[in-house]
Amino acid sequence: MHSSVVQAINDHQEQLVSNWKKEMARVQEEYFKNSLPDDLVFTNNEEFIDVLYSSVRLERSEAEGKIKHFAERLIQTDWPLSYFTQGMQAFRRIVTAYIVPYINNAEEDSMNLIVEVEEWVDAIVNQLVDDYSDSWVKTLELQQMALNELSAPLIPVFEKVSVMPLIGAIDTERAKLIMENLLDGIIQHRSQVVLIDITGVPVVDTMVANHIIQASKAVRLVGAECILVGIRPEIAQTIVNLGIDLSTFPTKSSLRKGIESALELTQRKMVRIEHGAEWRA
Repeated sequence: MHSSVVQAINDHQEQLVSNWKKEMARVQEEYFKNSLPDDLVFTNNEEFIDVLYSSVRLERSEAEGKIKHFAERLIQTDWPLSYFTQGMQAFRRIVTAYIVPYINNAEEDSMNLIVEVEEWVDAIVNQLVDDYSDSWVKTLELQQMALNELSAPLIPVFEKVSVMPLIGAIDTERAKLIMENLLDGIIQHRSQVVLIDITGVPVVDTMVANHIIQASKAVRLVGAECILVGIRPEIAQTIVNLGIDLSTFPTKSSLRKGIESALELTQRKMVRIEHGAEWRA
């Protein structure tokens, strides 16, 4: 950027920042009324100004590092990116209106200076958006990995009996993870019977049913039995209407009934202790 523009931005920092904050108060009132906490607005505005001025005071790599760190913090605090793109546009207007007349009144030179200010602001906007997007994608990937790890565990409940509770929608990628966790867990826990609990699965369509059938067949191949539990009335009706054949393995309406069947398959049963409020296998 032209040295005279940099000098003018630095020399008039106090007035520029004051005008910018007034403009941002208008932006907040118009677009983000009552949706952003005032204390966080103040903190973020102060850091935002620091990021803007770092781009004219620091080496390029250092300035880009500050913008990247700022974008990552926006993601962590769930801050709307549009607030800062609006802020950049406000800063562009203020610099153009306030600084350029102080530098040169010649029409051609003024236009060149305006172009330089535009390019400077655009570069910051582009990096901020790119870094924000990259951070958002990475955060989403980490959350998805954590969710996948937690959403398909195989839990041993009795000796030789394990349960896999499924929660949420099941797509192809998640089905692969379920299959891997299922087979690895059977070997690790030496399970003879596995209960696949679909109580928390909102929709069972043909694709989901096929994934479950494939999982059941895989369980048999490693020497275990599979019982499908959590068949709610609406799920049962959907399965019938779709013509899905689940006759190849047992189904139970509840986890408790499934556990009772699993214990029978392993030559055990549930008995109630007369003087205690508990069941034992």
